[in-house]
Amino acid sequence: MSLPLVSIVIPSYKTGHFETCLKSALGQSYPNIEILVSDNCPTEAIKDMCAKYSGHLIYQRNSAIREQNVLTALFAAKGQLIKPLFDDDVLHPFCIERMVATMNMDPEIQLVFSASQVINVDNERTETRRPYEASGSMPARDMQRSMVLGMRNFVGEFSSIMFRRERLWEIGRHLFKYHNHDCTLGLADVAAYFNLARDGKVFYIDEELSYFRHDRRLESNSNPNANPNFGYCFSDYIDLLIESCDIGIVAPEELEVMAPTVDDVATRLGGVFPMMATSQQRFHAKVAAHKEGVRP
Repeated sequence: MSLPLVSIVIPSYKTGHFETCLKSALGQSYPNIEILVSDNCPTEAIKDMCAKYSGHLIYQRNSAIREQNVLTALFAAKGQLIKPLFDDDVLHPFCIERMVATMNMDPEIQLVFSASQVINVDNERTETRRPYEASGSMPARDMQRSMVLGMRNFVGEFSSIMFRRERLWEIGRHLFKYHNHDCTLGLADVAAYFNLARDGKVFYIDEELSYFRHDRRLESNSNPNANPNFGYCFSDYIDLLIESCDIGIVAPEELEVMAPTVDDVATRLGGVFPMMATSQQRFHAKVAAHKEGVRP
């Protein structure tokens, strides 16, 4: 069986669970890996923890912050396959082995993801994420349609995926921009999945291979208390729906059918997140333009 080099990329800032995260990468059953830590921590804590370990570990200091730290780290990877891992998440020991075996099955598979578990600050399981009841593949187009029409991210966070380095370099630095909409402040992960999987296949592994840590005390994009741009995680679903229509993934008639759902979400969340109104207005302008265009 082919054993391509896999880069486990850890963009790092938070220290609280970093060593647990790092140990899960070092403890993989798959032999051909490099672990790249991109450290943006304001202290020397992450550097000191990395110094305790050797082997496949590559440490680099990075002055870039947030999404730029993520991008810089990903583009520094040398492996044929890239496995992102955020600094407070954890991998199952067989994660890389299982995902590589899946990638090796079919060169058309561009993105692999798995079932996952949400854990709290004490490593206790709080929520199982299992979007399907069996492993299997789907065209990237079907994944995208399901996400935008259902307004849901069933793939999960970056720590749940693996993708091909070649596709990343084809996309370039606009990984978090989909068509004409920049999702950097909100659904950057979803935009990345659409870009990475484009024109290929996506494979779901029905095994719990990653653990996403949810702790409202942590400074992370998934924490509304720490992220002033959290509202974009909702409004971007509307904008990604519009962009998907623009490029033909979603039909104009399907866009129009989504109007009650869009209005309901905008009504419920608009009072908290002002960006919802902007996306709602853009949606209705697109629907109106279509109606005018199809009238005789």
